[in-house]
Amino acid sequence: MGKVSVIDHPLVQHKLSVLRDRRTGTKEFRELIYEMSIMLGYEATRGLALEDAVVETPLATANVKVLSDKKLGIVPILRAGLGMVDGITSLLPSAKVGHIGLYRDPATLKPIDYYCKLPDDICERDVIVMDPMLATGGSATAAIGVLKRAGCKNIKLMCIIAAPEGLKAVLEAHNDVDVFLACVDERLNEHGFIIPGLGDAGDRLFGTR
Repeated sequence: MGKVSVIDHPLVQHKLSVLRDRRTGTKEFRELIYEMSIMLGYEATRGLALEDAVVETPLATANVKVLSDKKLGIVPILRAGLGMVDGITSLLPSAKVGHIGLYRDPATLKPIDYYCKLPDDICERDVIVMDPMLATGGSATAAIGVLKRAGCKNIKLMCIIAAPEGLKAVLEAHNDVDVFLACVDERLNEHGFIIPGLGDAGDRLFGTR
């Protein structure tokens, strides 16, 4: 079964509180998503492989650890996942970025795909899938399925808030995927929104509502 890591660092929890607040405007919302992506990304990349190296300091030779040459990939789920890209690429500037576009049918709450563009060598990369909200789990489950069909073997999912229903759905469909998030909320409402949640992350990121 995939491991679920809830990042309860005080800074993460404080920023999550501001993110939830309906009074938080678009500019601050974007900045908070960026900052939280860095913090969550720090935990999601904790298992990256290291190798020995030698560097010259101004005073002496030092034996150090550097990241190995393992290839990494970042795949945001459009459109809200785009808000998390800059935070992760600030940590992993050499990672390649793919995109998977999915939207949720408002009647059935099922994911409908409309776009997919992945690096040619995505099957050789460890991949982090990103979406701020894990509600029903349909979009994340579908996106991970796309990556597995493309040959990806090592996939992690990074979200900010999850509903228990969505988390359960992802782990049942993909029990080899580790999930990193800031909070598991109470439930979904009848429209498939996370309660208490933070509203529609895409709309708040891009100022479209």
